[in-house]
Amino acid sequence: MNKGDGGEVRLEARHRPSGKNFRFIGEGLPFGEYVRRTTAMLRRVHAELGSADPEKAVAGNAPFELHPAAEAHRGRGKPYRRGVLLTHGLTDSPYFMRHLAAFFQRNGFRVMVPLLPGHGTQPGDLLHVRWREWARTVRYGAGCLAAEVDELYLAGFSAGAALSLLQSAQDERVRGLFLFAPALEINPRARWANLHRLYSWLSPESAWVGIMPDRDPYKYESLCKNAAAQMYALTQALLECGRDIPMFAAASADDATVHAAATLRFMRQARHLHSRLVWYAAQAPQGAAPHVEWIDSVLPEQRILGSAHTAIVLPPEDAHYGAAGDYVNCLHYYPRDMRSYGMCLASPHNECQGDAWQGEVTEQNLGRGLLRRLMYNPHFAALEASMQKFIEGLP
Repeated sequence: MNKGDGGEVRLEARHRPSGKNFRFIGEGLPFGEYVRRTTAMLRRVHAELGSADPEKAVAGNAPFELHPAAEAHRGRGKPYRRGVLLTHGLTDSPYFMRHLAAFFQRNGFRVMVPLLPGHGTQPGDLLHVRWREWARTVRYGAGCLAAEVDELYLAGFSAGAALSLLQSAQDERVRGLFLFAPALEINPRARWANLHRLYSWLSPESAWVGIMPDRDPYKYESLCKNAAAQMYALTQALLECGRDIPMFAAASADDATVHAAATLRFMRQARHLHSRLVWYAAQAPQGAAPHVEWIDSVLPEQRILGSAHTAIVLPPEDAHYGAAGDYVNCLHYYPRDMRSYGMCLASPHNECQGDAWQGEVTEQNLGRGLLRRLMYNPHFAALEASMQKFIEGLP
């Protein structure tokens, strides 16, 4: 973000649409060809945008696929027994699905990971996207995968979890779901986010919830109001969803992005006896059912105050977002408190690191002192163990 002499906000090139990434472009293509064409589109956009490291950005944002290594997991009527479609969240990218994808591959799954339209290029590409284009992407991926596997599973993070749930309600081929910090409910004010269109031609910055530096190559930091409005519309489409299939979910009670209590209610009402919820919280939920696994998310010895929406699907070892990664999330200070923003961005190896806490961006946590939004799950190995147990018990 730049400011003029009068202090007004000036949008930059990344806050405009590229014109190449607001619709799904893979209809009718084999998944491998869809990956190739989408990767080429990403390369063109990042070259035109002048990204600092375009090949790194393309590699992390591109859709991808994995094949199981073990021949023992071949299917009966199709090449593979099981497959899973992994869908990322709003403003995120397939990078967030890398570790889950590797886990499923190790467990014999054929894996496909698409890129949702509007993502992976520049924040302005979310200005005109519609949630039904995201749903088209998931429907396409489910069809590609179903052609290769006997048992089709869907998995997603945040918005990707909501899209997976929506697809499962319409697709009898889906045998089960994996939902990570699912966006089942969000702030109802998002319903009115697009009212800015009445006057945004006079004030283009009014189309944005937040205009940020966008330092992260794999996740937009800036957020436009249309993205919030499309998310609300998607959650409304979920109201009639629900099938009696096994569901695995993981969520944080402290989540500041989605209403985690909706996930707790949803999973307590799950009809299939094999369904399971991993619940990260400082205290065990009241009246927890046997299928709810509580994990204490407070780790004072690691200066972790609790989990966060952003901390579910990435392990501490992740080179970018992990405990020693090269990215830290300090956006809650920008731009109102630039001193704290600068301190928060200090290298993890800086002597000031010991003064910083990590957790969700809540009023209580901000009151503890310098805070970084937690970007990794310190209990990721335990999450994998819970998922593996769930998979071994699948009917």
